[in-house]
Amino acid sequence: MKLKKEFILREIAGEYILVPTGETTLNFNGLITVNELGAFIWNNIEKVNSEEDILKLILDEYEVEENIAREDLNEFLNKLKAAEII
Repeated sequence: MKLKKEFILREIAGEYILVPTGETTLNFNGLITVNELGAFIWNNIEKVNSEEDILKLILDEYEVEENIAREDLNEFLNKLKAAEII
């Protein structure tokens, strides 16, 4: 999966935030706060080819049931799609 390079992930005071950079700052008003799982997905999303591959990484990294991991993954990806980040 491909991310727009105009966003970077920053950890500030224990919070993970997606920050727009470059020309994106003119069009995107605000920041996106993500949780630890969102940061994990962000850091691994370009290393895999599909949502199923990301799901496998999540299941390997975290002790979570597959259906819950899938719901969390879909929710995060939908946020990224809505913000036109992927």
